[in-house]
Amino acid sequence: MTTVLAPVAGAAMGLRSVPDPVFSEGLVGPGMAIEPDREPGRVISPIAGTIVKLHPHAFVVVGDDGRGVLVHLGIDTVQLKGEGFELLAAEGDRVSAGQPVVAWDPAGIEAGGRSPVCPVVALDAVAGAVIGVAEGAVKAGDELFEWA
Repeated sequence: MTTVLAPVAGAAMGLRSVPDPVFSEGLVGPGMAIEPDREPGRVISPIAGTIVKLHPHAFVVVGDDGRGVLVHLGIDTVQLKGEGFELLAAEGDRVSAGQPVVAWDPAGIEAGGRSPVCPVVALDAVAGAVIGVAEGAVKAGDELFEWA
């Protein structure tokens, strides 16, 4: 069982509500999303492991058990080419659960006409593997879901 933490503060929601079919239809895997609070802040690693992919707008952490979790900061934010994001870690770094990885401003993302919603996905997990999902308000570091 892998406990996946909320990488940002906000309101937990199902992936089906994400305004992007790649996430809402579960094409990258099951998980949850967070409608983030609109204050600038730090995005934390949802699990302990190694950062195997790090873009300003998204990152993947793989735990020692080989399970990877994707955190995607906003929708269509790849188009920003890193603007509005600050990397606080590097690809290949080992991180603990709760360690800051990226700093960002969700209100700035929204002001640019994009959704700041944050999908958190259990990569390559089977449907139904994500259980015990959070509801309502979460703080960064709260349990978001369990990956069975």
